[in-house]
Amino acid sequence: MWSIGELAERAGVTVKTVRFYSDQGLLPEAARSTGGHRRYGHQSLERLQLIRSLRSFDLPLPGIRRILEDEDAADRALENAVDSRLRELGSELKALRWREAALQLVRDCPPAQRAGRLRVLSALGTPPSTAPLARFWRTWLPPRMPPQATAAFLEAAVPQPPDEPHPSQVLAFAGLHAMTTASCPDGRQPQPEVHRVAGAGGAALLYAGLAEAFDLAASHLRRAHDPRPGEALDAYVAAYASAYRSRDTQDFRRLLADRLSAEPRLNQYWELAAIVLTPPGSRPQPTPGSADDWLRAALQLDNAEAA
Repeated sequence: MWSIGELAERAGVTVKTVRFYSDQGLLPEAARSTGGHRRYGHQSLERLQLIRSLRSFDLPLPGIRRILEDEDAADRALENAVDSRLRELGSELKALRWREAALQLVRDCPPAQRAGRLRVLSALGTPPSTAPLARFWRTWLPPRMPPQATAAFLEAAVPQPPDEPHPSQVLAFAGLHAMTTASCPDGRQPQPEVHRVAGAGGAALLYAGLAEAFDLAASHLRRAHDPRPGEALDAYVAAYASAYRSRDTQDFRRLLADRLSAEPRLNQYWELAAIVLTPPGSRPQPTPGSADDWLRAALQLDNAEAA
């Protein structure tokens, strides 16, 4: 049997460390001396070395306790503890990469712009949350729109922060955050006229149809095709015709072209979203905004050819 000091010396740790693990119930003593002092055996040394090995990977004490207390499930408990720590490290690394890119933005901008840039970047978490962007779109979508339709739209409309962002992507996401958290000029989020006409149920059909049209347009955008009439435009017009309770005729297409107008605030959103989604040097990724621009241009061309 070893005293607490002898065990600490053999394990290469301090007496304070041994006492801490003992007090936590992770390192029970084998016996007590006649004077009431703790005594430890060879198994205590092996257990202490295992605890130290697990702690070297920053595994939490509750996870270590589960590994030590159930020998039959020790492998599974260790696997779960390691997986949990790996997820935590992934989040920590992502946060550090975002903080690094933000600091590079501050360092590299002209001195006169640093105060403003610091203000915009400091509003972001690291890594940033997409909640403000989702709230922005929820207030823009029609009230009482079915949850499934809303979720599908948000998945397409809200860009996810990249794990290893370039400074330009951090600046673009900061711009999205600032834009979506700013108050509207009149205190209310503007609603497109089609929302009022379609209602919540009609809007769900509208956005389901638009999603199909945007997917078709995205394939053209990836190939750098110029806007053109075709299947994508037909799906686009059909979605709006359903919302307006009309038929796809040439008169309706002319009327639709007049009703559809670019929304400066939304255009800014989609431009910033494209930067977040696309690392520098890569071809821009299609967004619902760029697909909508392409389809509106195709509609104008189709109307011109019909005229």
